[in-house]
Amino acid sequence: MTLRVVARVVTLPGKESEFKALALPLVEATRLETGCIKYELLQNLNDPTDFTFVEEWVNDAALNLHLQAPHFVEAAGKLDGLVAMAPDIRRYEVIF
Repeated sequence: MTLRVVARVVTLPGKESEFKALALPLVEATRLETGCIKYELLQNLNDPTDFTFVEEWVNDAALNLHLQAPHFVEAAGKLDGLVAMAPDIRRYEVIF
């Protein structure tokens, strides 16, 4: 069974473009990772500071490797000054 992740990031007002410039290369690199089934970045139509990553991984090990990947570590290290709060990252399994 695959692992699903929903990660919400809220940027500071006016920092949306800077966040997208940081996140889009992350999305492209992550989609090439072994074990990545889906990796999408969504932006809330009613609140442009509200972004959500929707992810699907073959297993927990693949996700853990992603969290250690240089492109992820680098992007995560550049969030200071861009985000209003710490990202809300949740792991899910499909039950039905």
